[in-house]
Amino acid sequence: MKVLIVKTSSMGDVIHTFPAVEDAVRNRPDINFDWCVEEAFAGIVALHPAIGVIHKVAVRRWRKRLLDGTTWREMAGLRKALRASRYDLVIDAQGLLKSALVAIQAGAPIAGFDRASAREPSATLFYQRKYAVPRDLHAIERTRRLFGLALGYQPDLSTLDSGIVPPAGNPAGIEGRTALLLHGTSREDKKWPVEDWIETAHQLADRQFTPVVTWSNEAEKKVAEAVAGAVPGTVLVAKSPLADVAALLGRSTLVIGADTGLTHLASAFGLPTVAIFLATEPGLTGPRGKFASTLMAPASGKITAAEVIAEAERLLALRSKAPA
Repeated sequence: MKVLIVKTSSMGDVIHTFPAVEDAVRNRPDINFDWCVEEAFAGIVALHPAIGVIHKVAVRRWRKRLLDGTTWREMAGLRKALRASRYDLVIDAQGLLKSALVAIQAGAPIAGFDRASAREPSATLFYQRKYAVPRDLHAIERTRRLFGLALGYQPDLSTLDSGIVPPAGNPAGIEGRTALLLHGTSREDKKWPVEDWIETAHQLADRQFTPVVTWSNEAEKKVAEAVAGAVPGTVLVAKSPLADVAALLGRSTLVIGADTGLTHLASAFGLPTVAIFLATEPGLTGPRGKFASTLMAPASGKITAAEVIAEAERLLALRSKAPA
């Protein structure tokens, strides 16, 4: 049986789908899975060994260039590739109109959330198989339940395994105990103040960790340079491809991150991960993992470096007691 997964974005949403894939691999070894995803996150999907062909979409780019002939050729190429793959089933794990419009290009039956469960009820007009999944569950559990209903098994929700492993290599050449500080995020109200990142790096260095900072745009570069300039021994990693950042992440001893996709990836890798949420509610979409924890800002909006370090130490202690 050939099944196409449609979960195009964002990075966190893609990562939240991995446990459902892992369930399916264990319960339905007869199924071969392919995936349709935004081009920026194709490397993330490739981390799961059960995924075969990765079809890339560029909905965000296409929307901006609808009158461009290249856009129409790319869309036609995607449709041709999906039809040629002859899927037995498509699972739209996103529940949005845009994902449903991608799913129908495969020309196969589509399974997805029912009208009361989907994020955009209009998407269900394109589904042949619709399943009720409570909306007040975490995104990971919702997706696991959807896959189980669509593929005919009961997921074991008492366990959580993403099934992914970090890419090989040590792109930054850093050895020893490292703490990766993921300060960059898409919204200003999600950003922890640079002074708190500096204080956190100081406290990590005092505990014999090597703080590591990265950046992907000019605003993030300024923060990374400020931290590296203030705390001796901090490693500043130059702007790097996502695969290299994932490899660096996977080699880290500890990860402290804002509400960003890479923080979700750290938790999926099973790393001790402290997530700092300032403006969003983590209950239904926050990082999940054996050694992941989320600190949610109180009404005052303040999370201190001392609180973050205390939580990091708790997770590290928990990890040290876990079976190898």
